[in-house]
Amino acid sequence: MPRRREVPKRKITGDAKYGSKLVSRFIQSIMRDGKKSLAESILYDAFDIVEEKANEAPLKTFEKAIENIRPVIEVKSRRVGGSTYQVPTEIKSSRQIALAIRWLIGFARKRSEKDMFRKLAGEIVDAANKRGASVKKKEDTHKMAEANKAFAHYRW
Repeated sequence: MPRRREVPKRKITGDAKYGSKLVSRFIQSIMRDGKKSLAESILYDAFDIVEEKANEAPLKTFEKAIENIRPVIEVKSRRVGGSTYQVPTEIKSSRQIALAIRWLIGFARKRSEKDMFRKLAGEIVDAANKRGASVKKKEDTHKMAEANKAFAHYRW
């Protein structure tokens, strides 16, 4: 994070199959060690399974899952007068999507299925149906913010 000027936002192009910028960001997040083609195959195989399970277009199910995971509010630590408070703050839409993607991938990796594309498909379907670990993480974040609403006046 430079001190002098703001870093320009990079242009994100859509993915090859669906032309969606959200899917492109998701592929970038799945990718490890620069293996983009492997990340793409994992996501597209997961989309095939999602289409079978949900009986709906996989992109529509994926977008619904991301929408169900996106947190609106989070808590940030603020140090005021020697004590630290958890202050609830609203989140920018770009960070909401980034958190949703991070949580979806993280909880998919922790699932017990055999292959990553099966884990990812299961987590996407669960999130689209408002259940699963990633949706629980969102609810816990919102509960934490609700519990600390008394400290909202420390927001600046």
